[in-house]
Amino acid sequence: MLKGKKIILGITGSIAAYKACYIIRGLIKKGAEVQVVITPAGKEFITPITLSALTSKPVISDFFAQRNGTWNSHVDLGLWADAVLIAPATAATIGKMANGIADNMLITTYLSAKAPVFVAPAMDLDMFAHPSTQKNLDTLRSFGNHIIEPASGELASHLVGKGRMEEPDVIISVLEQFFAAKTDLAGKKIVITAGPTYEKIDPVRFIGNYSSGKMGFALADECAQRGAEVTLIAGPVQQQTTASNIQRINVSSAAEMYEAALDCFPQSDAGILCAAVADFTVANPTDKKVKRGEEDLVLNLKPTQDIAAALGKIKQPNQRLVGFALETDNEENNAQSKLKRKNLDFIVLNSLKDAGAGFQYDTNKITIIDSKGEQQHYELKSKKEVAGDIVDKLVSTL
Repeated sequence: MLKGKKIILGITGSIAAYKACYIIRGLIKKGAEVQVVITPAGKEFITPITLSALTSKPVISDFFAQRNGTWNSHVDLGLWADAVLIAPATAATIGKMANGIADNMLITTYLSAKAPVFVAPAMDLDMFAHPSTQKNLDTLRSFGNHIIEPASGELASHLVGKGRMEEPDVIISVLEQFFAAKTDLAGKKIVITAGPTYEKIDPVRFIGNYSSGKMGFALADECAQRGAEVTLIAGPVQQQTTASNIQRINVSSAAEMYEAALDCFPQSDAGILCAAVADFTVANPTDKKVKRGEEDLVLNLKPTQDIAAALGKIKQPNQRLVGFALETDNEENNAQSKLKRKNLDFIVLNSLKDAGAGFQYDTNKITIIDSKGEQQHYELKSKKEVAGDIVDKLVSTL
């Protein structure tokens, strides 16, 4: 599962830094390519020469390589990696990661990374148990980072407790299991809609909504990481994709999204309809800017075409269709009604009553209701983690 994977190994100032040598050897034996990024404190515990000899790559520590005057680009590193592993991760580094304190090459690389991030804490038991450390770890989890819990045992201080970095073979196994799980959509074609639609009033005004597209783009990234060929039909948003197996189709209006979805779905194995599509559009938009007048402006609205219902009608037995319901009242009844009316395989319910869920947030809280009436309730999570839960459900139906 690690063959050909590009792994950034971040090493920080901990006595456990010596274990990084065993992690490197293990990853390379599995066929991975390893690039070490080490903090200045990390170099006090293990030398770059040792690490470079093991990886066959120059070790990166500073923004500028002073020997040859080249610039080490944290942005390029973040795009290069299939995974970022920080092992050992000290309390200081975890605090910087949680709060965006980009004062060294490792933290700037972490902040630039598009790949999944794994963090293996290493510190004394009281430092690990301290409320600030635990709060920072919870923050990293909310970002979608994977925390490899430390083991219990005798520590460098000769105290006994939880805080010892997990053993290299266990850490490598965690990465293997992660990548093994991410091939379950290989060969599948998934269509995803994301973001809002803008319904034109005149050349400078529109009717829209507050959707940022974050949930839909997280779903596209998750499906792509699991090996799917993704077609992402995106409304006007600022979100970006980097995976080569995501084809993006940009649209503006509900009508354009309808046409694109109807064109792409028949060749797909599944559709995930995450976009916040307008229910109404302006009947007669003008080609010239509407000027302010003394009288009220009246807009005539007409219903848009229902994308979910249209795809539900043409859905074949081997295809799956997933819908979303953002509700403010009678949430479960409304979601179940939509599920049946539009021939969905399951629906993802959001309630605007839940703090931290809905438009613009980086987190979400969902309930999944399937065609058999079974419900799964989830806690508030990062949208990246929520995407994983939704795709897990989709995989189980495929």
